[in-house]
Amino acid sequence: MRKYDYATVDVFTTTRFGGNPLAVFTNAKGLTDAEMQSLAAEMNYSETTFVLPPKDPANSAQVRIFNRTAEMPFAGHPNVGTAFVLARLRPELGDTLQFEEMAGLVSVRLAGSNAEANGAEIDAPQPLQLLGEIDPAALAPCIGLSPDDVVIDTHRPVRATVGVEFVLVEVAADKLSSAAPDLAAFRALAAKHEPGRRLSAFLYARDAAAVRARMFAPLAGTWEDPATGSASATLGALLLHHSGAADVSIDIIQGVEMGRPSALKVNAHRGSDGIRASVGGTCVPIFHGSIEM
Repeated sequence: MRKYDYATVDVFTTTRFGGNPLAVFTNAKGLTDAEMQSLAAEMNYSETTFVLPPKDPANSAQVRIFNRTAEMPFAGHPNVGTAFVLARLRPELGDTLQFEEMAGLVSVRLAGSNAEANGAEIDAPQPLQLLGEIDPAALAPCIGLSPDDVVIDTHRPVRATVGVEFVLVEVAADKLSSAAPDLAAFRALAAKHEPGRRLSAFLYARDAAAVRARMFAPLAGTWEDPATGSASATLGALLLHHSGAADVSIDIIQGVEMGRPSALKVNAHRGSDGIRASVGGTCVPIFHGSIEM
């Protein structure tokens, strides 16, 4: 029998049972792709990560990320949480980590010193790419709102990525809490636009203190996500794209409607190859265990 250790952590929170839970298999060498997918489905979190030796010894690790149904090229809270777990387990890695992922290299800066780290900030692996707009009238049924609830002052609903694709849509502040995913509508829109199986909709509304957000990805088995770092980074990059500023910093609150409030800090700046973004936050350890395969 093969034994694999794992740890779970709540990401983008300072409070246990808040934020977004993550399972990290800290040494996944020997697991097959099918076994990783089965373990991620069994854990039933929005994502589970599997840490492997790096292909390039100059990097810290290879990190593979699986949601309940498929492998992902990149994601936010899995990187923040994995860095937090590895910092405490392997302090010799230092306070700056480099993860090899399908979408490219992900740079991570720990908050706090190694074994005492309390979180991390990650750089998205790709500059902002805009992949096309979606008609508000087509998107609104997916999120249980009317087309008039979609705000288009800054941008129409848009497919965008800094490593993994989301549909970003601004909604009226008083409608955000009443939004709800409609599975049939998601399936119909995915069939029409073919943005991938996930068709993840990241809704946001602005208020005086911070951006409030929700994320629905029912086609990937995530009815709602309490904290979506990759989407938050994409939003920061998008908002900078539509401004004349050189950089932007945004505080994002997510997960409130789920009873798992999450706090994410996003920074975006204009680089030589386009708009780059980072996202960070704090973590809380929950439990650890092992499985025999």
